[in-house]
Amino acid sequence: MEEKNFTNEAEESEMEIGEELIPENAAEDENGRTDEDDAVSEYNDAASQYAQLEEELQEAKDKHLRILAEYDNYRKRTAKEKTETYQNASVKCIEKLLPVIDSFERSLEAECTDENFKSGMAMIFGQFKDFLDKMNVTEIEAAGAEFDPNFHNAIQQLEGTDYEPNHVCAVYQKGYMLGDKLIRPAMVAVAV
Repeated sequence: MEEKNFTNEAEESEMEIGEELIPENAAEDENGRTDEDDAVSEYNDAASQYAQLEEELQEAKDKHLRILAEYDNYRKRTAKEKTETYQNASVKCIEKLLPVIDSFERSLEAECTDENFKSGMAMIFGQFKDFLDKMNVTEIEAAGAEFDPNFHNAIQQLEGTDYEPNHVCAVYQKGYMLGDKLIRPAMVAVAV
């Protein structure tokens, strides 16, 4: 119990001194400043440094997030460009092969007395068709379809056909697509 009283007495003496907020051993320097003033000044300096560091940290976080977003956009853009470049190269290559395929189709329709030669040509043409299938190249449906200027190139209008008006009645050259990209429109005649 004695200790308790002693502690209470010490607290009471500190309270009396604390009313003035100057400790008993606080000394004033030549400018009239106390150690407590120095402590408050140091606290204010530390607080301002802390605020400045928080601001710098927030700026660094923002910069980091921007860089991550820019990198993600760059990665997506380059992946898209890579896919488009590959598709465009494929379109150019297939576009150069289409006249050869057209010639093969016409040669298969021609009369030939040598059946071995004709079956060999049909096999080669079959290989071309398989190649186009593997490359996801499809033929544009034209004969009997409604005319669509996005997929058909009308070079002639024909009257008196069995087809409805504005429908393709003759195909002069087949059209092809690579996936959803047009390689070559079909050259057609349209019923009037």
